[in-house]
Amino acid sequence: MRQLMSYDLMESFRNANQWLGASALSMASYPALGIIPNPAFQWLASWGEVTERAFHRMNVRPSWGIYSITGEDGRDHLINIKTIVSKPFGDLIHFDVQGRREMDRRVLLVAPMSGHYSTLLRSTVRSLLPDCDVYVTDWHNARDIPVSMGSFDIEDYTLYLVDFMRKLGSDLHVIAICQPVPLTLAATAYLSEQDPDAQPRSLTLIGGPVNPDAAPTEVTDFGRRVTMGQLEKIMIQRVGFNYKGVGRMVYPGLLQLASFMSMNSGRHYEAFANQIMRVATGEASDHDSHNRFYDEYLAVMDMTAEFYLSTVERVFKKLEIAKNQFVVKGHKVDLGSITNVAVKTVEGGKDDISAPGQCVASLELLTGLPKSKKASYLEPDAGHYGIFAGRSWRNKIRPLVLDFIDANSESPAARNRTRSKSIAQAKRPKLKKVV
Repeated sequence: MRQLMSYDLMESFRNANQWLGASALSMASYPALGIIPNPAFQWLASWGEVTERAFHRMNVRPSWGIYSITGEDGRDHLINIKTIVSKPFGDLIHFDVQGRREMDRRVLLVAPMSGHYSTLLRSTVRSLLPDCDVYVTDWHNARDIPVSMGSFDIEDYTLYLVDFMRKLGSDLHVIAICQPVPLTLAATAYLSEQDPDAQPRSLTLIGGPVNPDAAPTEVTDFGRRVTMGQLEKIMIQRVGFNYKGVGRMVYPGLLQLASFMSMNSGRHYEAFANQIMRVATGEASDHDSHNRFYDEYLAVMDMTAEFYLSTVERVFKKLEIAKNQFVVKGHKVDLGSITNVAVKTVEGGKDDISAPGQCVASLELLTGLPKSKKASYLEPDAGHYGIFAGRSWRNKIRPLVLDFIDANSESPAARNRTRSKSIAQAKRPKLKKVV
């Protein structure tokens, strides 16, 4: 009962701050106050507008906002987001570009389940759509999943990835970003042992904690200092009465957001202070850089308690992936069994969440993979967000990832998807073979 009250109290605090912002905006915007030559009311209205928007966004799932792209033919093609596989804790979705010929590059983006929605990868998806057929793992907010649907931990997450890859077939290139990197490796190794024909052609692993001890950060230090009992007592709560998942044990999104912002509190304080000033002087807009970033950053989701706790214990504390000791439903996964899936790691030199060294450590674990199928890249000036969504991704990393995909598009298996007769007869450019 205490945990239910804590969850509802936290939600009430969010509601109260949203209401305070709305009230301040309404009161200070009363037209009659315009005759008073005092900027205080204008500043109060600006504070209210920024505050209301910020606390409202914490409770709203962002939309993908990707409606069309321009194709090679110069025409705009509408995009229809289709659900390919529907599961209680996450779906496999497809960005279907209408009227476009079938693409040679089929890409599965494995989105992180680390507090934010999969829409965090919006710019990544948008940048890949002109050149690739894009699929994304779309994880659900745990507060909206009834307790009757059961539990969901990192083993379940891994098996979800296995099912998604099986559904899409071997003619696939997987890009895993941040948190799911070690579990994507495990899922691929699981397939190599259980269903080799369903393995993807390549894996691109971006900024993931395969071996957290390779380069300690504030995140890994916290995981080391705090015991599992302390984490469970401090971080875990039961979903409140307003949601379908009432009673489910979760790591609440609002608590996660507090942790995110505390890591760079000074920077966030300055950003909001500057935004209030821009609103007051009429320089802000609904879709300016501040609002675009924080509309996504502040939108948080609950994750199941068992997923969060098993991630901390098994990936960060026991280093099961780093030691090649990960077990999925009684089956010990051997990363050395991956022998014909090309693997590339990408890291950012200024990444303070998954520091350089944590992700590239995966290449040492792939003992069965020849060196010709291993690659790594370090972008020295990129932070964690920049390596998959910022300028560094667009200008430097994305072209390298596409080249890596092309270089591994004729192995390890022949194409196995069904194509229409017109597409099968169409002339296609030749793809590079693996050197």
